[in-house]
Amino acid sequence: MKVKIDYDLCMGDRNCSKVCPDVFEYDEDQLLSRVIVDDVPAHLEDLVRKAARECAPGAILIEED
Repeated sequence: MKVKIDYDLCMGDRNCSKVCPDVFEYDEDQLLSRVIVDDVPAHLEDLVRKAARECAPGAILIEED
């Protein structure tokens, strides 16, 4: 699985980094969340899906393998 953030939609509310801090981190300078892995480890895929579901503006884009 790969995951991206659409920065035009990201509201910077930090929910994704709270749900899955091993994949998302909050950039204090840009006030946006960032993806910090190239490929999501299998054991974190469900948390990434949860973060995407909880992203109010739908900024998290998942590409399944």
